[in-house]
Amino acid sequence: MAIQYLLYKDIDLVKYDACISKSYNSIIHASSWYLNCVTDGWDALVLNDYEAVMPLPKRKKFGINYIYQAPWIQQLGIFSENKIDKPTIIEFLEKIPKKFILVDYFFNSDNIVDGKFIKERNNYVLRLSQDFKTIKGSYNKNRKRISNKNFDDFKLNKDGDIGDFLKLYKKQNFNFKTHNDTFERLEKLLKSKNESINIWLVSYNEELIAGLVWIKDDYRITYLVPVANEVAKQNNIPTFLVNELIFEHQNSDLILDFEGSMIKGVAHFYKSFGAKEEIYYWYKKSILKIK
Repeated sequence: MAIQYLLYKDIDLVKYDACISKSYNSIIHASSWYLNCVTDGWDALVLNDYEAVMPLPKRKKFGINYIYQAPWIQQLGIFSENKIDKPTIIEFLEKIPKKFILVDYFFNSDNIVDGKFIKERNNYVLRLSQDFKTIKGSYNKNRKRISNKNFDDFKLNKDGDIGDFLKLYKKQNFNFKTHNDTFERLEKLLKSKNESINIWLVSYNEELIAGLVWIKDDYRITYLVPVANEVAKQNNIPTFLVNELIFEHQNSDLILDFEGSMIKGVAHFYKSFGAKEEIYYWYKKSILKIK
């Protein structure tokens, strides 16, 4: 088994993307177009002739090279058609060049790994293989009650404008002091106009009150960026949007990936739709020596 570290300029992107798309654990975040939008730059570890790949988002600051968790990426890891075992994960980790004195990296749920540098994280996913009525039957009592409300007063635009969504996002996240890089990467991602990206906007009395960016690939619906102002929250618009997503993709082989969360209230919201907990793995190791 030969694992090579390749700089971005030396990666065969056609072979790389083919490996990602046919992997049993494929995630759209690992696609080259997506990484190009949300990272400062990235390299990759490649097994043999692209039998398995591990993308490595990288940064250099104050002369220090490090692997970092880029915004709008929940999980990366090793991708392959074949199941990845722990010894293989360890071999990949050992191939990360020593020039990276910090590695802060989230492995996907299929890369099961443990050790002193590993912490478990929670994700929530919902399979959409049944019809909407059956899926709704697995909601908790409160989510069923809310879902039965009438939302006719609210207008859903399934072809939302990028600029309108970004304005709403910035306005609603102002108090959280969203890092400029996070916003700029989101803007670049949306302006890529990749066909996988969908923007939904909800209006009430001609005023924009909520939005959702979600991504569809061959395997999953990724619930990427939800935004809701107080009017939207009071009227349960987040529930309305999730219901619409489920209804639109019922009876499919897709998974609705809620992308988190470690925040108790957010996790409760996702679980209330019958979503199941899925563990993924946070690897963080520093070799920086402070004198």
